[in-house]
Amino acid sequence: MEIHKNNTYHFVGIKGSGMSSLALLLHQKGFNVQGSDVEEYFFTQHELEKENVSIMPFSEKNIDGDLVVIAGNAFPDSHVEIKAALKKGMPVIRYHKFLGQFINDYTSIAVTGSHGKTSTTGMLAHVLSGVAPTSYLIGDGTGHGVPGAQFFAFEACEYRRHFLSYEPDYAIITNIDFDHPDYYKGIDDVFDAFQTFSSGVKKGIVAFGDDVNLRKLKTTVPIYYYGVTDKDDFQAINIERTTEGSRFDVLHNEKNIGHFIVPAYGLHNVLNALGVISIAYLEGLNMKEVSHELQTFNGVKRRFSEKQVNDMIVVDDYAHHPAEIKATIDAARQKYPGKEIIAVFQPHTFTRTIALLDEFAESLDLADKVYLCDIFGSAREDAGAVKIEDLGNKVSKGGQVLKVENLSPLLDYHEAVVIFMGAGDVQKFEAAYEKLLSSTRKNNM
Repeated sequence: MEIHKNNTYHFVGIKGSGMSSLALLLHQKGFNVQGSDVEEYFFTQHELEKENVSIMPFSEKNIDGDLVVIAGNAFPDSHVEIKAALKKGMPVIRYHKFLGQFINDYTSIAVTGSHGKTSTTGMLAHVLSGVAPTSYLIGDGTGHGVPGAQFFAFEACEYRRHFLSYEPDYAIITNIDFDHPDYYKGIDDVFDAFQTFSSGVKKGIVAFGDDVNLRKLKTTVPIYYYGVTDKDDFQAINIERTTEGSRFDVLHNEKNIGHFIVPAYGLHNVLNALGVISIAYLEGLNMKEVSHELQTFNGVKRRFSEKQVNDMIVVDDYAHHPAEIKATIDAARQKYPGKEIIAVFQPHTFTRTIALLDEFAESLDLADKVYLCDIFGSAREDAGAVKIEDLGNKVSKGGQVLKVENLSPLLDYHEAVVIFMGAGDVQKFEAAYEKLLSSTRKNNM
């Protein structure tokens, strides 16, 4: 792909997780990068600001000079900046189309699946970077560009079939589940998208073996399944899950290829590591080096990010699908087996909430107590036929609705773990709780 140093790459919607990652990567590779977005603060902008990447409010005045415009997928051609760029005859490339061309210069590994993408991409990027020059894009807003990189690891989103723009060398597929009900008609429609994506992979696919839909994939390249059973090509055995993390051995073709330790919690992180180990093995990397790198993986942003505030453990997590909620609570049980687990959940989009209402209630009930926040809409929908009380009525472990200005019910808990989960603005609830907790407990000392 031809990228010119004299061009400035202007990102429309630069605070988006994928967009900010790509902007950082290009900037670090020495290209001129700028972008625009709404003025509201997003956690993704922190790294951009550290790198002195210019972020401007949306305005057609930004579309000036020798620009190549990279347009975020959330913005239509009628957006003021995209419209101005098209009128001036500037190149306008959608994020996923740009990335689809960009990856051709590397040994590329796409990480996709209905959930688990970001954590697995982060782990893959960390391991590969410690063994060989690697550039990467992670869905938590992290991007890194290395001159002369051998590998390119990136997160590939299935929403609106955007990942069909990519034809990577390898793919890790964590699962196929029903999500994005505002676009997909059902699980068969989701499977069809993953089947089409898989047909474009060039060298091989690494897929979770316990997923019934992944077992149905038909491809011309090999599929290597990973999991914990004898039917898996890469099998984790001798798994030990402790408060320090997880350790296990890996078998491939009945041969023990190494012992691995992951300082992360929940069975899902053992499985994520298996996917990463499988790719490294297929590429002939040294398993002892891979094992060493895994031991130093510190996680990604907004995935079981924790802190201690007075006597409480406060966890921030992006979980917004029932399977992700289960995984997050499982991780908390592993790390804090003797503590009470309180879930504070903010559903993300009305369509997802109503489509998965029963599944949300079932997964939340794995906590000891459940609190809810009002449904967070999106740029695509700001109202729906479901209310947060509908979910609360199905939750047996509580279901009280919290308001950010009154989080006093959470003060009833001591020496416990409270997990704030959601893909919207649940962090404002967390921040308000931390402030309330600090001031209240301090005054009671």
